[in-house]
Amino acid sequence: MKKVRKNYSLEFKIQAVSLSEQRGNVSSVAEELGICKESLVNWRKLQKEGKLSKEKQISSDPIREELLRLRKELEEIKLERDILKKAVGIFSKRDG
Repeated sequence: MKKVRKNYSLEFKIQAVSLSEQRGNVSSVAEELGICKESLVNWRKLQKEGKLSKEKQISSDPIREELLRLRKELEEIKLERDILKKAVGIFSKRDG
């Protein structure tokens, strides 16, 4: 089965980093928030580099935005196709 990747809001990431810096213990904060420790470590690294900010949330690259939109659309179309294939199989068994 395909593993589902969770997407967290920028505000959540910033608050999680802030909380981990206040407490000084990444593992306990990650466990408390129900996130992966490695994710929190990466967010802290991005914060130090200045890449975890509200300005970065808005993508200025229209090609990347289009690519993300097309990938999402492709996944939806594949799901619809698979559902239709299963429906055809079910209805053909009933008829025959």
